[in-house]
Amino acid sequence: MNVFLVDDHPIFLDGLKTLLAVRNIDVIGMAYDGCEAITKVRELHPEVILMDISMPNMDGLTATRMIKAEFPDIKIIMLTMSETDDDLFEAIQSGACGYLLKTEDTETLYERLMGLMQGEAPLSKGLTLKILNEFSNPKKDAKSTVQMNAANDFLTHRQIQVLTMVTQGLTYKEIGQKLFLSVANNQISHG
Repeated sequence: MNVFLVDDHPIFLDGLKTLLAVRNIDVIGMAYDGCEAITKVRELHPEVILMDISMPNMDGLTATRMIKAEFPDIKIIMLTMSETDDDLFEAIQSGACGYLLKTEDTETLYERLMGLMQGEAPLSKGLTLKILNEFSNPKKDAKSTVQMNAANDFLTHRQIQVLTMVTQGLTYKEIGQKLFLSVANNQISHG
C-alpha cells in the first residue's frame, strides 16, 4: 500500500511518516494544506490519503471533495483531532472512507490501515456508535433528511441493509444469515 499524508504540522508529518515506514507502508508524498495536496495527488496517484481537517489555504474536507471528484478510487481517511459530529458527517459526505482521531495509538492506526485493505471502514472507537445513532434516530428534521440522503448517495444498497440491521441490534452472524453471507474470521498476527 502506498500512502500520501496531508497535515499542516511538519513535525507530526515527519513522525507519522517514520511510524508508517517502520511498518513497511510506503509514504510516497506529503503536503501541508489541501491545495498542495491536490497538486501532488495529481502527480503521485496514491492508493490512500491520510488527511487532516483543519489546515490553512484549503481545509481537508474541501480537498477531499475535490480529490474524490477527480480520483474516485483513492481512499481518503481523515486523521484529525476533531471529534465533532458535524466534521464526522461532513467528512463522510465529502467522500472520506474513514475517520481516525490523532489520539489513536500506533498499533491501532496500523490495524485500521490494514483493515482498509480488507474492505473495512477505518473509524476510531466511539465514532461507529455516533454514525449508527444518527441513522437510527427516528426524528426526521431537515438536517437528518439531508444526512440520510447523502448516506444513500454514499452507501451501497447492501451497506444500508447491513447498517439498518446493526441498528436493530442484530449480531454479525445474524446479519450474515439474513443476507446469505458467510462470516469470515480475520486474525491479525504480529511477529
